[in-house]
Amino acid sequence: MPTARDFILGPWRAVPVLGITQILSWGAIFYTPVLILPLIAAERGWSIAFVMAGLSVGLLTAGLVAPVVGRTIDQFGGHLTMSAGSLIAALGLVLIVHVQHPVAYLAVWVVLGAAMASNLYDPAFATLGRIFGSAARRPITSLTLIGGFASTVSWPVTHLLIEAVGWRGTYLVYAGLFALVAAPLHAFALPRERADAHTPEMAAGQAPAAVLPSAGLPFLLVASAFAIYAFVPSGLSAHLLAIFARSGIDAGTAVAIGALFGPAQVGARLIEFIFARNLHPIWVARFALALLLAGFTMLAWLGFSAPVAVAFVVMFGAANGLITITRGALPLALFGAAGYGRLVGRLAAPFLLVQAVAPLVMAFVVERVSDPAALALAAVCALVALVCFAAIRRPGGSS
Repeated sequence: MPTARDFILGPWRAVPVLGITQILSWGAIFYTPVLILPLIAAERGWSIAFVMAGLSVGLLTAGLVAPVVGRTIDQFGGHLTMSAGSLIAALGLVLIVHVQHPVAYLAVWVVLGAAMASNLYDPAFATLGRIFGSAARRPITSLTLIGGFASTVSWPVTHLLIEAVGWRGTYLVYAGLFALVAAPLHAFALPRERADAHTPEMAAGQAPAAVLPSAGLPFLLVASAFAIYAFVPSGLSAHLLAIFARSGIDAGTAVAIGALFGPAQVGARLIEFIFARNLHPIWVARFALALLLAGFTMLAWLGFSAPVAVAFVVMFGAANGLITITRGALPLALFGAAGYGRLVGRLAAPFLLVQAVAPLVMAFVVERVSDPAALALAAVCALVALVCFAAIRRPGGSS
């Protein structure tokens, strides 16, 4: 177990530092659009679809930039790459306050997309991999425990800021926090040491795992599984509460049920941290997707009601919380710590690209077919991801 000294002077200080900046990064860039973009649309006379397309442009940009960010973290470290990303985020939030032309608005989301690629979980995982090497799984899980509270903090704070200073003032406050809090924390508080990737730091009595090459079928299966799964949380987060409302659950109850998603994520991560930290992450991923598929089966079998919706959201949140951990831990366990940042960036690219298009595809299916068809599509994606994970063989030929 890390000591208090490790969290202050040792490498473990990276976890609380990144925990603070993850809450800010997710809260200021990823979670604010649902509250702020409709206000931008109303003020400037743009459609909701157009302003939301800006977020999709940002995610597409993040997917294209992510491999470069990963390589840069490998080479220079997160203290340089993520501090630059924080300043880019501050610039993007200042610019979005002032742009008036639709083309300029989309161009600002390109800037914010680069900021997402440089500030969210993937660069944070790459930074922890560089600092801790093969021992990064526990720091990664610890970080996701903190980051799981981003939406819980962001939505109430953003709502209060909008009421106090308007949406422009809200984005300017967040820009100031990126420039004056996140960037200095990344630049000066993140550890700069680099673990020796050739001498994995294993727990006492634990044999080092063999290393698979980060190419070929194993890599394709891992990349495909995470990318296909990305469709599920991205698509459902945009449409699930509306689907609940259309099924007869009143709007207030639907929102209250949706609020269970974040605590379910954190609860599942805490259970993994306490009871399953020695379990290979491939089994964590398989269990998470099996749990999610059980939730979809329950919806199809029992239909929509408030208790069933509660159970589904808790199962969905728990599964997503565990998959987030495996996005950092599984590549490390299968492919080793050498070039981990580059590897995480390569895996992040298709994940973010699918994440960008999923809400649009789900909207098309909902409008042209039905809500059950949209849920069935998400369930099929979860099933295909599970098949990919099931096909991966651990080093030595075991599954």
